[in-house]
Formats: sequence, structure tokens, C-alpha cells
Amino acid sequence: MASDPNIRAHKARLQDAQDIYDLVNSLSGDGTLLRRNYAEVCENIRDFTVVHRATPEGDQTFLGCGALHLYGPHLAEIRSIVVKPEFRGLGAGDEVLEALMAEAEEHKVLSVCLFTRIPTYFEHLGFRVAERDAMPDKIYKDCQTCPRLYACDEVAMVKGPLPKIAVLGPREVQKPQLVQLQLTGTR
Repeated sequence: MASDPNIRAHKARLQDAQDIYDLVNSLSGDGTLLRRNYAEVCENIRDFTVVHRATPEGDQTFLGCGALHLYGPHLAEIRSIVVKPEFRGLGAGDEVLEALMAEAEEHKVLSVCLFTRIPTYFEHLGFRVAERDAMPDKIYKDCQTCPRLYACDEVAMVKGPLPKIAVLGPREVQKPQLVQLQLTGTR
């Protein structure tokens, strides 16, 4: 829970799409987050939760966001979770995560996964490191098109049991076969 009572997470509305788009893409250049286009943010606005802080004047300051992507009752993914750098340390990230986990619980999702470069942050919420291949729906949905597919430096984490089924694609990720070339020396 946020230590500041003026910080509150709530389901995103279309009016939040521009803030989400700007923040997520501000961290996509270095690969921290996957780039999202504006239409994609609008189409998936119901996946997002945003966190705002009320000002004394009654305005709302956008602090950050996160999304819960549902693959089915077996798996959901927390994704695009980010807090503006100037607002980190206020509890806004925890506020978003708690709201997303409550939403997963409402849907009775068995497992929640996420991919991160800061696993220690998520351990305090009960996530544990897992093999990325244990979540083929995530791999099929996003990783197949990621430029870092075979050089990924993110840690897969899961809360709950590892899923025993996949609904989007093959159970196992198809890896390219390397072909050995026979070079014949002709001089």
C-alpha cells in the first residue's frame, strides 16, 4: 500500500492512453519495455491500471501504470509496469502491482507471470524465478517478435503454480535449427 494517502491506483480509461503511451515508450528505446503503438494502447486500455496522486488543488498527477494481460484461467502476465522516475520510491509501483494482483485474483487466474530485470523488487510480492519456456503463451505472444528473443536479459518470474497448458501456440518454443556448413577448400 502506498504510504502517501493521495496515491491511488484505478483502472485506466481512454483519457489515460496518451500518458501510458508516452511513459511506456520512453523506456522502449533501450529495450526496458516493449514498444507499444498508440492504437495498441487504446485497444488494450482495459488491461491497464494507472496510479495518480491527488494534488492539494484537486488535480491528478499521473505517476505510472501497469497492465494485466489475461491468457486464460491458467495464466496472466503483468506487463508494461513503470513509474515515472521522478515519482519512484513513493509506493506507486506497489500500488499498481497490488491492484493488478487483485484483478488476477478476481478472475481466479492460477498463475501470474512477469519478465523483469529487477527480480529482487518482485520477490517481496511472492514472485519466484522460473524458466521462461514454462510460459509458452507469453513466448508465443510477445517474445517471438522481440529483437532480444535469443539474447534476452530479462528474468522470468511467476506467482502460483507453473501453467500446465498453453492456449496460444505450441507447448514448446520453436527454436531455429542451425545448419552446419561444409566448406570445401578449393585454392
